[in-house]
Amino acid sequence: MKTTYKILASFCALYSGVALSNAANSDNGLPPLSLDVEQVTVSGLSSGGYMATQFHIAHSDWVKGAGIIAAGPYYCAQNDITTALNQCVNKVDAPINLDALSSVAIDYANEGSIAPLAGLKDAKVWLFHGTNDVRVTAQASDLLYRQYQSWTDTQNIVYVNDQSAAHHFPTLNEGSNCSVSESPFIGNCNYDTAGNMLNHLLPYLTAPDDSVSGKVYTISQQKLAGSDGETLAEKGFVFVPENCASGESCSLHISFHGCNQYAEVVGNSYVTKTGINRWADDNNIVVLYPQTKKSLFMPLNPQGCWDWWGYTSDDYANRKGAQISAVANMIKGINTGTINKTTTNTGAVNND
Repeated sequence: MKTTYKILASFCALYSGVALSNAANSDNGLPPLSLDVEQVTVSGLSSGGYMATQFHIAHSDWVKGAGIIAAGPYYCAQNDITTALNQCVNKVDAPINLDALSSVAIDYANEGSIAPLAGLKDAKVWLFHGTNDVRVTAQASDLLYRQYQSWTDTQNIVYVNDQSAAHHFPTLNEGSNCSVSESPFIGNCNYDTAGNMLNHLLPYLTAPDDSVSGKVYTISQQKLAGSDGETLAEKGFVFVPENCASGESCSLHISFHGCNQYAEVVGNSYVTKTGINRWADDNNIVVLYPQTKKSLFMPLNPQGCWDWWGYTSDDYANRKGAQISAVANMIKGINTGTINKTTTNTGAVNND
């Protein structure tokens, strides 16, 4: 039985570039993967949190859940680095007009640049802001919560804002002191962010055991993403549980790192120490860890942040944006099994 979902009628060529994608994967030993791309989930910290929100809203027809740690509302920066710094991180110099930000999403949806906002109604959303976080204000995270409340059934939203964590990814027992925000921005907080988040986003998860049998594979982001990947690092990473490597149909989760948290700076810390892989390993969840890179020239990105203020283009927060398109291309590229392939730049999904 074959079901086809078409989001943009003008994009109807499926599977373009698959041969190149297969080559990019086989060069690094990535096994053929059969991914359920109708129920993708995303997460991210800080700039990665902003990107996770953007990716969710751009593709809410097939991205069904988002976990956001320490980030503000969609389109907070309004395509302006000055606004980003003055309103969306550690200070709010002027009131943020949430209605104006949300109206941008409405305009994008009307023109087809993001999925219809109605697709957010049944989404699962998990938000976190640590009480010791002085890098992103609680006010910014509160506004993201309010924004999702306007789009999503409130029973599907969890907002954790009572944990004494600094600006990092809190874990059970990995990283720095929970009260300190320092590289690699992973905090030892006796709090299972990964588990709490994934259990909300994905139903009926099995509690993980103490061992991780899956593997982290390296992929060529440049080959998979094409010209859309110019602001990304050459290499990205994919965690693959054993069952998924053996050909079983698996879920897909995408985790976006924060600023100064890309692999060139922190090595494999974000890819291996957040606790996400521990839960993914026993629940048939493939995890894609796309990577940015720093740039000291135009487009200027000295901390290797994800684009949530417009350094790539005015379309950074919608489907036309290079980084959102690049990650969509990566999904298509790693999904080399026989089912559920997704197209480039659209939300169309083919199920065989």
